[in-house]
Amino acid sequence: MIKAVIFDLDGVIVSTDEFHYLGWQKLADEEGIFFNRTINERLRGVSRLESLEIILEKAAKSYSPEEKKALAEKKNGYYRELLKTLSPSDILPGAIELVNALKNAGIKVAIGSSSKNTPFILRQIGLADTFDAVSDGNQIKKSKPDPEVFLLAASKMQISPGHCLVVEDADAGVEAALNAGMKCLAVGSAYNHPQAHLKANSLSEVSVEILCNL
Repeated sequence: MIKAVIFDLDGVIVSTDEFHYLGWQKLADEEGIFFNRTINERLRGVSRLESLEIILEKAAKSYSPEEKKALAEKKNGYYRELLKTLSPSDILPGAIELVNALKNAGIKVAIGSSSKNTPFILRQIGLADTFDAVSDGNQIKKSKPDPEVFLLAASKMQISPGHCLVVEDADAGVEAALNAGMKCLAVGSAYNHPQAHLKANSLSEVSVEILCNL
């Protein structure tokens, strides 16, 4: 029986994918590194520093740990500037309706995101006080597919992993959910993941009854 649903943030509740892409593209252009949308797809569900490592695979020179940290912070600055344009109107179709329906049914809801910008994004879209727990990149040491972010969310809600379901749009996130011993609903880009327990193109297709029957 599902007692809690843990939502990824990016691509599930709100889409900031284009902001991430534009931030990384600007940084890559400044450094003279080839970067395109195909490479950007590899960054889904991956931490900022790990994303930078993927981008630097195309770099013509090596970077020190200090330089890498500075580059990651520079990209985050570009990204946060773009995030200032976010508003509640950017919440993805069906997301808030499903969250409210789950809460009305007595099922706990949480955010499980690798992003360190999670608190800022939730404030921008008016959902800072909506969830029973928030687990994000500021509180974990390992990013997806490691299950730490989801296990922390379950722990905060005092719900065992076996009674949790994760909603994810990235393959790394689906794998993190499975590694946590949780069921998973794959949406968007993760739709074709073969091990997801449920699949949907959009949360507007999902009901509490569907989730509770898992």
